[in-house]
Amino acid sequence: MAVRHGSREMVSLMAKEQAFHRPGVIAADRHLLLHMNDIAFKGTGNLVAPDEAHVQKIIDFAAGWDDSAPLLVHCWMGVSRSPAAALVAALARVPDQDDRELAQRLRTASPHATPNTRIIEIGDGLLKRDGRLIAAVRAIGRGADADGNAPFVLSIAPDKTG
Repeated sequence: MAVRHGSREMVSLMAKEQAFHRPGVIAADRHLLLHMNDIAFKGTGNLVAPDEAHVQKIIDFAAGWDDSAPLLVHCWMGVSRSPAAALVAALARVPDQDDRELAQRLRTASPHATPNTRIIEIGDGLLKRDGRLIAAVRAIGRGADADGNAPFVLSIAPDKTG
């Protein structure tokens, strides 16, 4: 996906035990690796729940992103952690957009996306969305079942050309 879309920067949201290879087109200093499991609450044994530090790092990384090339955001299945992180990154870059319209763009781009609620709730708070992001994600509902191989492209802002 990095090569296909010409990405030079990447956010990876992976459980510590999940191994993957950073593509050579992504420089190590422009790769944000966050270790977390796809869970929505703390206290689940040895699993690592997304927390404020993780989400703040997504926001900070998005702020430093050179948007002349796509930002690749991925997790193990591409259904929960990465769609949530993509929404947070989009709002960090373009905060004046409508949360419901952004969530609907996500649903159109990925019928399988079911954004991780913990990342969404933390992002809503850190980005001062006053519950709008949470409500928008609830409005699109749970995505369709996926086999984990359902990449999608989400534009960070609405298309104003047409």
